[in-house]
Amino acid sequence: MEFADTSIVEQIEMKMIRPSQFAIRDKYQKIAPEDDALISSIREHGLLQPILIRPLTHGFEIIAGHRRFKACRSLRWRFISCKLREMSDKQAYEIQLTENIQRKSMDPIEEAEAFRRYVIDFGWGGVTELAKKLGKSEEYISHRIQLLKLPDDIKERIVMDRLKVSQAVELSNIPSERQSEIISQVINNNLTVREIREVKSILREEAALGDQVILSKGISKSVQIVCITKKTSLALKVTLARLDNLIEEVHTNIEPEQRAEATNFLMGLRLKIHAMIDETIRFKNTSIKSMKK
Repeated sequence: MEFADTSIVEQIEMKMIRPSQFAIRDKYQKIAPEDDALISSIREHGLLQPILIRPLTHGFEIIAGHRRFKACRSLRWRFISCKLREMSDKQAYEIQLTENIQRKSMDPIEEAEAFRRYVIDFGWGGVTELAKKLGKSEEYISHRIQLLKLPDDIKERIVMDRLKVSQAVELSNIPSERQSEIISQVINNNLTVREIREVKSILREEAALGDQVILSKGISKSVQIVCITKKTSLALKVTLARLDNLIEEVHTNIEPEQRAEATNFLMGLRLKIHAMIDETIRFKNTSIKSMKK
């Protein structure tokens, strides 16, 4: 069932209006350089769209239109056109959050903090509900919240766009004492998400052996070694598959009296290739361990 819009539009004295108590974005607190164009537009054409506010016990609170409000105040307006609507704290927060998501005005960490407040601090709903409200995937919401596990220096790199969210998410479940030493290698060597996952795979393998790789000395080298050995192993396995086809061809096309000699030759090669695969694995493990020394 659809509900009628019961909001009204009124001219409200600006001194009776205050910013939102939720402060999704601290950047509302002052006029930014990019707001100069908005101020010029309002000065020339007036306020084309009323701001959205809700009544409180004393005065009114801004729900949507903080930038327009700040711009009008900088122009020393006494009154501002407002759309008044009754709404709960939860509804007010959802509107503000939706507006900022649609305008792409928040960095990933601001989004993460806003999502956490909704889900955890205020307990207004889970990740699934919030995702539906914002038109985002559950993965998008949960990955943003996951960023808050990272140290402040790493979060700062995300804000400065020196680290991609996809890279940061991969780092979030690495032990905190290892994150700082890994992050510089990720940035300096421009490791991809796949390469970061290879590093994590190395950590798990070494942890299973009771050892730790000193990643600050060889993260990128470890990744390269893993990649090379995997490619080598794959190439050898392809050769095995081709040998198996040849062995089958021998049994199909060669006369029985000549079949044994050819089969034994091919099986001998097969054993050698298996030994080469084992040698490849030993090479990888030995190379990684040597980086600790």
